[in-house]
Amino acid sequence: MVNEKLVSVILPVYNGERYLGEAIESILTQHYRPIELIVVNDGSTDATDLVARQYGRKVIYVHQENHGPAAARNRGLSMARGEIVGFLDADDLWPENKLSRQLSILEKSPSLEINIGLTQRIKLKKREDNESPFEKWMDPFFILLLGAAVFRRTVFEKVGLFDETLYYGEDVDWFMRAREQNISMVAIEHVVLLYRMHQSNMTGNVLARDSYFLKALKKSLDRRRLEGNGSVEPVAKLDGLDRLIKYPPEAIE
Repeated sequence: MVNEKLVSVILPVYNGERYLGEAIESILTQHYRPIELIVVNDGSTDATDLVARQYGRKVIYVHQENHGPAAARNRGLSMARGEIVGFLDADDLWPENKLSRQLSILEKSPSLEINIGLTQRIKLKKREDNESPFEKWMDPFFILLLGAAVFRRTVFEKVGLFDETLYYGEDVDWFMRAREQNISMVAIEHVVLLYRMHQSNMTGNVLARDSYFLKALKKSLDRRRLEGNGSVEPVAKLDGLDRLIKYPPEAIE
């Protein structure tokens, strides 16, 4: 499917040699064209560099010192040429119709700035011959994940870049800032992100992650309290969220 609008896909990676190739393939096999894929290696110490370079001119590849995912995403944004931007973490996947589905919605709604869909968890299973090592786990759910969204590039001029002081929760912080500014977003009832559950992401530093998540939420409350002279106004509700309430419990406020 060839279209006019260039989509810049930013893939930050740190020590992602195990899953990076499949993540890249899930972008390169999208039905939508044209795509530019920007892989930002955030100081990996494994074979990430070798995996990324084997794709040659199919990807735009850059290596930087380790500064965290927010800095890697911002580096990608500084290089992006597309009118539309998408993000994918190195250990997740996109269904092959993700971009064509979400871009068609943006095309029909010129005022819409962000389109976000459902996430499907997939978990490692005992592999047998000719079978995928992952299988679906639980029902699809709605949560504000960067990989489940597509963005008009101009929205980053309004909301700003990712907060590089946050090593976790930078996506939560960004989405809260977008909602505080009433950026137009719509939620759709289609799976657009496959979130791979594996040993590394399940055994991460939960305390640190929760701490940064709470820090991002507190920053939002502080901003709204300052703007409201002590009172806190709720953020704007997402369009389409009512249709998704049948999906379980990780929908954010």
